[in-house]
Amino acid sequence: MKIGIIAERKNPPERRVVFSPEQLVELKEKHPEVEVVVEPSETRVFSDREYREKGFKISDNMSDCDILIGVKEVPIHALIANKKYFFFSHTIKEQEYNRNLLRAILEKNITLYDHEVLTDSNNRRLVGFGRYAGIAGAYNGFRALGLKEGGFDLPKMETLHDFQSVKEVLKKVVLPRNFKILLTGRGKVANGAKEILEALNIREVNVKEYLNGDFDEAVFCQIHVLDYNKRRDGRQLDETDFYRNPDEYVSDFMRFAKTTDYFITGHYYANDAPYLFTREDAKNKSFNISLIADISCDIDGPVASTIRASTIASPFYGYDPQREREVRFDTDNAITVMAVDNLPCEIPKDASEGFGKMFLEHVVPAFFNGDKDGILERAKIAENGELTENFAYLQQFLDEYDADYRM
Repeated sequence: MKIGIIAERKNPPERRVVFSPEQLVELKEKHPEVEVVVEPSETRVFSDREYREKGFKISDNMSDCDILIGVKEVPIHALIANKKYFFFSHTIKEQEYNRNLLRAILEKNITLYDHEVLTDSNNRRLVGFGRYAGIAGAYNGFRALGLKEGGFDLPKMETLHDFQSVKEVLKKVVLPRNFKILLTGRGKVANGAKEILEALNIREVNVKEYLNGDFDEAVFCQIHVLDYNKRRDGRQLDETDFYRNPDEYVSDFMRFAKTTDYFITGHYYANDAPYLFTREDAKNKSFNISLIADISCDIDGPVASTIRASTIASPFYGYDPQREREVRFDTDNAITVMAVDNLPCEIPKDASEGFGKMFLEHVVPAFFNGDKDGILERAKIAENGELTENFAYLQQFLDEYDADYRM
């Protein structure tokens, strides 16, 4: 088996990689029969020299590899026909901007495995960068606070070496009395954001305390879907009911918006679920949120102030709720928005090492055990020029493409 670690070609440049040099050494130690070749890259967080010093060949030729592994989407012109690829394709939600990519994958007879759907038998994701998105997103929010309100000045995270360096600079942060921070979600993204809050020694309080209390210190509250959604009929059921019947629920988020200063979105938003708050909600005089780190970054969706994605180079903008328009991030009475959509790129070394550890532990064994747990099969989107059974629903999405193309 020959594995190729491909160069990232998306713009803005992607610095993450699936395996660090040390992790490829670990792979070879466990499976000496595997040959690994690394495509050269000037942007990757680990240099070509670091891979070469660990004994790995650097080559532009990936054509004889059995498996090609990357992070983000491979541009159509760079796809090699008849190969097996692993990367985040961003197609499974019928993302229109990647419809041509999915069509090209079928036309080139590529077998595509998507990192996003590498799951166990209980549908729990096995690999991802969620923790690092949470860390970077929460940090950026505090950086915006310092720039807007003064009192402290945090450097861009991308200038820091690793997460330990991040925790050191957070010592600069001084928060106002009774500053309230709301965090949604319970998964890897939310828990990554929580690491920043814990590094700042911010006290966690429960929902009742958060909604009703005044404090002599900054506090945060981590909430889940049934805290900010309620059934239309008033019944109190479990989370399973919410996930199965999201259209039976309405948002109960405004009770938190009335008392929150800084909102961090660590939740996963599913289609048909209620919006957390709408543009009309944001106009309400009792709406108190002035800063949002929207890690989920669903444009014109459940967080009404997120009207576009921002970038690492320019991570903040303002949202004027009364005029429903973008303004400078430090404008009076505007909601300051951080909505960077590639946050783990700001901490590429830690993110790459964390991802590689998960991939080695959970995915690589399936290459050699006949995929006995079905991990690869569940993540396979395309094979033999067709969509697999699990992703056959994407055919209508592609047929629409064909109809548009014929017109």
